Amino acid sequence: MTDSAITASGLRKSYQDKIVLDGIDLNVRAGTVFSLLGPNGAGKTTTVNVLTTLVKADGGTVHVAGHDLATEAKAVRAAIGVTGQFAAVDELLTGQENLQLMVDLNQAPANGGKRIVAELLERFDLVESAQKPASAYSGGMRRKLDLAMTLVGNPRIIFLDEPTTGLDPRSRRTMWSIIRELVADGVTIFLTTQYLEEADQLADRIAVLDQGRLVAQGTPDDLKRQIPGTHVRLRFTTVAELDAAARIIAGSTRDDEALTLRVPSDGGTKSLRALLDRLDEHSLSAEAFTVHTPDLDDVFLALTGHTTEVVAE
Repeated sequence: MTDSAITASGLRKSYQDKIVLDGIDLNVRAGTVFSLLGPNGAGKTTTVNVLTTLVKADGGTVHVAGHDLATEAKAVRAAIGVTGQFAAVDELLTGQENLQLMVDLNQAPANGGKRIVAELLERFDLVESAQKPASAYSGGMRRKLDLAMTLVGNPRIIFLDEPTTGLDPRSRRTMWSIIRELVADGVTIFLTTQYLEEADQLADRIAVLDQGRLVAQGTPDDLKRQIPGTHVRLRFTTVAELDAAARIIAGSTRDDEALTLRVPSDGGTKSLRALLDRLDEHSLSAEAFTVHTPDLDDVFLALTGHTTEVVAE
C-alpha cells in the first residue's frame, strides 16, 4: 500500500439532471484523519457512498487501499469498515451477541472469534454491559458498540459518517479518544461531521464540499489562515512603547486600556519575523504577542455562505 489510502480524480455523480459530485479530487494519506465538511446537500453522503462501493460513480477514477474501485470492488470492501450516521446494532441482541454476529459473518475461526469479541468488549469498555440487550444501551454505548462491530474485520480504512451526532459531550470526547487510538495504530479515518470543533480536534486534513465541488482543502490551520481576520496582538508595558509601535506599524489598531496593538497578518512565520524585525529596528520590544486566527465556523461561513447549523445531511 502506498502513502495514499484513498485517491479520487475527477469523481462525478448525477441523479437525473442534478449534478451531485462535479469532478472532485481527493488524496487521503494512510494513517491520518481526513474530514469532509459541507452544508446540507453538498454531496458528502454521496461521496462516502461512492467510496464505500454502495453507489457507482458516473465518472472519474478512485483507488481505495490500493484497489481500483471500478474493477476491484470486492477487494475494497474487504479493506474498509463503515459506521453510518445511525448505529447499526440489533437491539434484540446483547452487545456480545452483536459482536459475535459480525465475527460469524466474517467467518473467523471459533477460537479466534471469541478472542476478538473479548478484546473489543474490553477495548470499548463494554464488558459490564456485554450481556445486556443493545436496546438498554445509551446513545454513547450504542455508538461504541457500532464502531466495535466495524473493527471485527480489522479494516485499515474506516469511514465514520457523523459518528458523534446526538451524543453528550462526555460520550463525544470518549469517541474522539477511540478515534485517536485507531489512528495511532495506523488506521485511516475518513470522517464526516456536523461539529466543526470535532474536525478541528481530530482532522489532519479537511476538505470543504459545496454544491458538488471542493472549495478548499488543507490542514485546519491552513484553512483558517485563508480567511481575513487573522491578526497578531502585541502587548506592551508602557503607553510610550505602544505609541511608538502604533506609529511604525501601518494598519494597526490600538487598545490603550490593555496596552495592546492589533496587527493584520496571515499568521505565517515569514510575516511574524518581519513584524518582530520591524520592532527591533526601532529598539522596541513587546512584552508578549499572540496570533489570533478565525475558527472553522468562520471558514465554513466564508467558503459556503452557510452557518454550521446546516452542515449535517
